[in-house]
Amino acid sequence: MSDKPYGVDPPARPVLRKSLGVVDSVAIAASSTAATTSIGIGLGVTAAVVGLHLPAIMLLAFLPVLGIAGAYSRLNRVEPNAGNGYVWVGRSLTPWLGFMVGWVTIVATVAFLAYTTAVTGSALIQLAGDAGLHRVGGLALDPGSTAQTTAVGIVVLTAVTLTAVTGVRTAARLQAGLLVFEYVVLLGFCGYGIVTGPHPFSLSWFDPFAIPSASALAQGMLLSVFCYWGFEAAFSVNEEVRDPRDASRAGITTLVTMLGLFLLGSVAFQRVLSEPELVGHGAEGLAFFGDRLASQPLAALPLVALMFSAVASLQAGVIPTARAMFAMSRDRTLGPVWSRVSPRYGTPAAGTLLIGALATAVAALALVIPRLADMIMATVNAVGIVVALSYALTALAAAVRFRSLLREDWRQGVRAVVLPALSAAVLLSLGGYLGWSFYSSADHFEVSADNGWFLLTTPLVMIASGFVAAAWARWVRRSPYFRTGEGTDADAPQLLATPH
Repeated sequence: MSDKPYGVDPPARPVLRKSLGVVDSVAIAASSTAATTSIGIGLGVTAAVVGLHLPAIMLLAFLPVLGIAGAYSRLNRVEPNAGNGYVWVGRSLTPWLGFMVGWVTIVATVAFLAYTTAVTGSALIQLAGDAGLHRVGGLALDPGSTAQTTAVGIVVLTAVTLTAVTGVRTAARLQAGLLVFEYVVLLGFCGYGIVTGPHPFSLSWFDPFAIPSASALAQGMLLSVFCYWGFEAAFSVNEEVRDPRDASRAGITTLVTMLGLFLLGSVAFQRVLSEPELVGHGAEGLAFFGDRLASQPLAALPLVALMFSAVASLQAGVIPTARAMFAMSRDRTLGPVWSRVSPRYGTPAAGTLLIGALATAVAALALVIPRLADMIMATVNAVGIVVALSYALTALAAAVRFRSLLREDWRQGVRAVVLPALSAAVLLSLGGYLGWSFYSSADHFEVSADNGWFLLTTPLVMIASGFVAAAWARWVRRSPYFRTGEGTDADAPQLLATPH
């Protein structure tokens, strides 16, 4: 099996500079997953759905995601490619689904960048308030205002995009420094909260059968999958790591670390905050948690950690998205601008700048939703569905590609075929059930975070736009990616000769 991109001869293939090790890849993946942001914001959003069962839903969601991570890792061993799911699904299933996976991942990440831009701005405005700055030029600062938070966040997005252009290793080092601070603060405050929290610990927190309804379980699962989303950023830089196996190690290491942090955070939050407090503070949940445990200035540390996490995840979101579009451009499914490599920095500089510009534009469009909390809920639900679809298709690609292992080595077959297929089935079932729940929960459309038709329309538009873009690439660009025989390779016999 060749890992040559479809229709691109080796001399014409743009090459990214190999400069990363496993620690750098972990920093990129962990920053993309953004545990501090997920804990500070995602826990409150998820608690609004599942109540005081955050540890249960985090554990439950981890199981299919672990199966997905195994699929990514095994595919990466035989074909490291910056396009990852886009290439793997295109070869093992069909180029149409492969393109759609690449497209929806890009669109979802741009939406994520837009919402994280507002989160970053909110954290900065909250910090300004803690420092005594409540008005600027007669304008009252409001950390819940989408307009204000977006304006401040766009400034930060511009800065981190420029940093990402100058070199992925520079960005990884910056993210590693931010992560150390975040995790020290998280471990300190969450550990203290678990020990001193006024609400008694309950084993029912870990009981998924106590979640109010099947709909709540499905939505809570997808919200939690969204929290884990980002570990695959380690595989987006697999052409820039010195050893491709480092990408696999980084992805699995990041995922297991996230599980530990999410369980720690969810137990700590439920020990310190009541359910109404946890649900009611949403986007400002981490700041409120800090205020309950300490007085200023120590109480501001969780908010600083949230800001660092948001800044790092902005940069970490730009980096893999630019690499995905680089891989698609290399196959001529996207325009040539995305595969231009800077001779000075060895990065897809033009594409990185364009991603930042697109995220800025989407962030500005989000101003039609006036409250930050509504914008977060709408974005997370939409992204959760398309991420589940992308993960599921990549896992199915692994199951198809490695299916011969079921005959050769049943133990490897279970790990390489059965577990990814089961994980894909779980995520597809959840996405389908949640989509039906959104459809049946409303009888009209309006731009509101509690309108089911709006919540369903957003991911459907993302998916439909992928097939439109694929048709353009197939018949207008005439990309060789879609040629029969070049886009499929069902078995990977090399794996059988390699001990894993």
